[in-house]
Amino acid sequence: MSTEHPDALLAPPHLVLPRHRRLWPAVHAALPPGELAHDQHHILRVHAWAVALAPEAGADPDLCGAAALLHDLVVVPKDAPDRASASERSAHSAGPLLASAGYSPAEAVEICEAIRTCSWSRGLTPSVPAGFVLQDADRLDAIGAIGLMRTAACAQWMSRGAAEAAFYHPDDPFPGSGRELDDRRYMLDHCYAKLLTLGPAMHLPTARREAQRRHAALEAFLAALRLDVAPPR
Repeated sequence: MSTEHPDALLAPPHLVLPRHRRLWPAVHAALPPGELAHDQHHILRVHAWAVALAPEAGADPDLCGAAALLHDLVVVPKDAPDRASASERSAHSAGPLLASAGYSPAEAVEICEAIRTCSWSRGLTPSVPAGFVLQDADRLDAIGAIGLMRTAACAQWMSRGAAEAAFYHPDDPFPGSGRELDDRRYMLDHCYAKLLTLGPAMHLPTARREAQRRHAALEAFLAALRLDVAPPR
């Protein structure tokens, strides 16, 4: 008979660390229904990268993995006025869950601090090793092919009821006119406002190399899209 905590039995099998498995039921319960960009697969991809990147930052993979699992504990819609508060609120909500999973107060402080500083919209610099890891892991999942899928999902979510929303600006799809970007209305604007800026800002060598590959995929997509939307000749 298994001696594992009953809640941990609900965790995906590739969450191998016991405390991560204990966290999973609460993480899964907090997932926003129907929001594909922040689903369990996003959480698990960020977790996998956080655990893999931790040694390069001199960080504990257990703490980095826990931060990844809890970094989107509170999801605020991308178009909400208080969007920038999501990481702060997630960090605040993580504390009791970490204690229940067996993390010490000192460990919880580092995990919560990593979560607090991970948000791109807040623009904060990490203050603990796990924070550098989590920022890189989360931002890797925002670029490349998976990043484009998540961006499309967010755009569809935000466009509900907005008559003027579209994949791209009808007169200036690839903003070269100097117009102000509006990534709440046009999905493609988000590539220029955020996605294409993430690669150079990675902290760790492995993350920078992976970001280069994913950045190239973004550039290839944009080049192909230019051909697709060009008028027939």
